[in-house]
Amino acid sequence: MIMNKCDKKLKIFTGNANPQLARSIAECLGEELGLAEVGRFKDGEISIKIHETVRGREVFIIQPTHKPTAENLMELLLLIDAMKRASAKMIAAVVPYYGYARQDRKTQPRDSIGAKLVANLLTAAGADRVVTMDLHADQIQGFFDIPVDNLRALPIIEEYIRSKDLDDLMVVAPDVGGVVRARSLANRLNCPIAIVDKRRPAANVSQVMNIIGNVEGKTCVLFDDMIDTGGTIVNSAEALMKNGAKAVFACCTHAVFSGQAPELLQQSPLKEVIVTDTINISQDRMFPKLKVLSVASLFAEAIKRIFEEQPVSKLFD
Repeated sequence: MIMNKCDKKLKIFTGNANPQLARSIAECLGEELGLAEVGRFKDGEISIKIHETVRGREVFIIQPTHKPTAENLMELLLLIDAMKRASAKMIAAVVPYYGYARQDRKTQPRDSIGAKLVANLLTAAGADRVVTMDLHADQIQGFFDIPVDNLRALPIIEEYIRSKDLDDLMVVAPDVGGVVRARSLANRLNCPIAIVDKRRPAANVSQVMNIIGNVEGKTCVLFDDMIDTGGTIVNSAEALMKNGAKAVFACCTHAVFSGQAPELLQQSPLKEVIVTDTINISQDRMFPKLKVLSVASLFAEAIKRIFEEQPVSKLFD
């Protein structure tokens, strides 16, 4: 067990969203998951029972807030509340996938800003800090009045792509908003980038208008923070192939995979779809082209550094 001179105590708990990732993180730290029961009452309300003391402990609750988003978010809020009322010394919400992140601003006159509301809820529930990964918009960190560590899956994805020893590599941003993200990967791989120019006539609908950059004869790697319905990635892959790319791979941090996304991705021209395990993918949503990389060791190192009061910024190098 990790200890320091102050004899602090570390405890790791999880809800029902992604217990597999929580167990992997705990194993990396040499810890056991805390004894907690997250169930349901007869009327569907969430029931939280903590079966061990957390008084004076530094508690890390691992719970992404993907679909069912409201259920997973409410589990997290109640777990935080339970730990606060049980006199935990510090509570960190470890949210590998931060739901409502795409609602980070008003796009219409009477829109809500869901990402800010969730930040308020986590703080009001009693969280002392948040640890997350690849927020859809970096400015969401500013929605909080508590520390936020926004980890990057980039090193893990880069390492895997390098292991494939691909020739004529080019990183492609699936839209203009992803250029900074794509350039970060391209710089690490020492390769050029291209951009897919698209328009979005409606939510979850995209149309490719143009490819900015010469992709002929290139092995293209589409890089985004998430894949939701799969439409953007598949349309981009088809456009790249029509423009002469010799192969197209897709990689992202968060495998949201709404609706028929698995079938759409499997039937697409993509050679491989590379994702991480921030979101638990059920067995019936897996498909042959899918490769899942684990981020457990990265989260474990962040938790260790927070607990031991060491810089988390080292993880961004």
